[in-house]
Amino acid sequence: MNRIHIVDELRGLCVVLMVIYHALYTLAASFLSPFALSLYTFFYPVEPFFAGVFIVLCGFSCRLSHNNVRRGLLLALVSAGLTTVLLLAMPSQVIRFGVLHCLAVCILLFAAAKPLLDRIPPLVGMIAAIVLFAVSWTVPTMHGGRFLGMALPAALLEYDPLLPLGFGTVFSADYFPLIPWLFLFLCGTFLGHWRDRLPAWCYRRRIPPLSYLGRHSLWIYLLHQPIIFGAAWLIARL
Repeated sequence: MNRIHIVDELRGLCVVLMVIYHALYTLAASFLSPFALSLYTFFYPVEPFFAGVFIVLCGFSCRLSHNNVRRGLLLALVSAGLTTVLLLAMPSQVIRFGVLHCLAVCILLFAAAKPLLDRIPPLVGMIAAIVLFAVSWTVPTMHGGRFLGMALPAALLEYDPLLPLGFGTVFSADYFPLIPWLFLFLCGTFLGHWRDRLPAWCYRRRIPPLSYLGRHSLWIYLLHQPIIFGAAWLIARL
């Protein structure tokens, strides 16, 4: 099977947007730049969209992997290390359940549930996943704690141990709870059933830099924020 370059390029585009978003956030929050704050305010509503595309692509890639358990455990180890480092170095910006934590759990859940998920027709699964994502968007505490217009119990919304599911009031600088993002991830896994039947243009390389960034997205995610902070600090000093 040919490499699906459109996946690398879309992931690379998401990485570029993520770096811009985090750079604006750092300049606005840590260095009090009014210009960065105005751009960040404009950029903020777009962030769930490109993050969602990234999560769908991760689900899609699970259909290409030979060992999702290994991928999930590696990502869980990396995300745990990231949380530990931030707790020690920058406790005010700690990430307790960010996008890496979410993807690690999603990959492991997919690996465990794959025999059951494979019984679901892909189109039915995609539609069901999209519907579940839409109706569960308002479930987490951060989005109002409501399901189909009905308020969820306050005891549930304020129960901090359920932070990975979307409940609790504990701060996380980067926060992607399993509800609703797991459903978008599953949408990507169902889409992955057509990995060898995509249109021909999906297998052509068009933008090599984006393709390169997409293939190295984990390293970029881990390194870009310290580089951004260091560069901003240097500029501020000068």
